Amino acid sequence: MIRKNVIGLMSGSSLDGLDIVDADFLFDGKWHFDIIKAENIPYDSVWTKKLSDAFTQNIESIKKIDIEYGDFIGECTSDFIKRNQLHPDLIASHGHTVFHRPEEKYTLQIGCGRNIADKCGVTVINNFRAEDVSKGGQGAPLVPVGDKLLFSDYQFCLNIGGISNISFDLNDKRIAYDICIANQLLNYIAQKKGLEYDKDGVIASNGIVNEELLHFLKNNEYYLKPAPKSLGREFFETFQRKTIDESRLRIEDLEATAVEYIASEIAKSVNGLPSGKMLVTGGGALNKFLINRIDSLCKHKIVIPQKDIIDYKEALIFAFLGLLKDLGQTNVFCSVTGAKSDSSSGDVWKIKC
Repeated sequence: MIRKNVIGLMSGSSLDGLDIVDADFLFDGKWHFDIIKAENIPYDSVWTKKLSDAFTQNIESIKKIDIEYGDFIGECTSDFIKRNQLHPDLIASHGHTVFHRPEEKYTLQIGCGRNIADKCGVTVINNFRAEDVSKGGQGAPLVPVGDKLLFSDYQFCLNIGGISNISFDLNDKRIAYDICIANQLLNYIAQKKGLEYDKDGVIASNGIVNEELLHFLKNNEYYLKPAPKSLGREFFETFQRKTIDESRLRIEDLEATAVEYIASEIAKSVNGLPSGKMLVTGGGALNKFLINRIDSLCKHKIVIPQKDIIDYKEALIFAFLGLLKDLGQTNVFCSVTGAKSDSSSGDVWKIKC
């Protein structure tokens, strides 16, 4: 029997803050988990700008941000541990993605693991994507290992964050890929109205779908590619942002069209597969209008779980990926990423003696 307590850290492309989860994991022939504590630490305007702008910075500036962000993560996590009187065996950090270019064998998640370990006094595992990318894989999505081993009651696991992704078993193999840009697009449009995001999809629900814009958003060769495939911020910046900026449509109509684009791409990705239950997590699961559109277009049963799973599933699974690395077990499936082989991936940072 294996029993471990692990902290997982996640920062998504929607820049809504640092997710921290402390969870107990138990293996008795099957993996089980119990979330002990979880919280989101919102980014202030300084960190939001710094992380967003890192995409445009030079190498030296990014190295500096990597160190600073590692200190920030370490301080937040150390405080979380002390306040909740926790005793983690391990910390696993996704970091924050600046670049994701697997076709160039390159991916970068910042947040210096050495600094996190030093500030928390706990072994840290991070940089989960790089080994898979070096093997010719996409390095993403990584969550499907956790989907398969922790959420096996569901035939499909859909996460709607800055990017939407899906995971499911097909012919005894785990298949997963990024479907389309999601909250990155929705939030960007809402911010034109001075809002962080469109709460409950209220703005979108008062808009009208513009067929010309919808056709543009859906007309990209990425959606026709077979898995494995993955997306990064580069896709939004290259193919969507300029068109949104130049549009003369009302914000309501932009949001309504973006919702229709996301919902229809999600439905298209799963409607040809055998019916089953689809677990939906991530910030998009709280967007009532978006979920209603997915439900109306999708033949599968939509399941919205309890809020801590909606909000913290990715951080929970990165905790689990760190545990698997610590145990020397596979934590990246090549069937998902297209790499030459499975991996037990991640950089390990031991505490200084």
